[in-house]
Amino acid sequence: MAAELVIAPEVAQDIAEAYGWYEGRRCGLGEEFLSCVDARIQAICRMPEINARVHKEYRRALVRRFPYAVFYEYVADTVTVFCIFHTARSPEKWRRRLP
Repeated sequence: MAAELVIAPEVAQDIAEAYGWYEGRRCGLGEEFLSCVDARIQAICRMPEINARVHKEYRRALVRRFPYAVFYEYVADTVTVFCIFHTARSPEKWRRRLP
């Protein structure tokens, strides 16, 4: 059974920025990015414990085809996505976003 999904409000901004950047490079590339992010989040909900912990109880799942990672927590059958960051960013940036 898939876990319940909760997405932090800041994630919308993360996605919007990346979408805009990719759409600016090539029409339709932003849509491909969204599709890959959605697929990764759905996979996380199906198998939330498959990804390694990277900081305390928080896990990271890499987005296919794009250099982005989904940072989330899995507790009591609930997946909470806290941020979607470019993998070249400093780890301090995503750590500050985690509660």
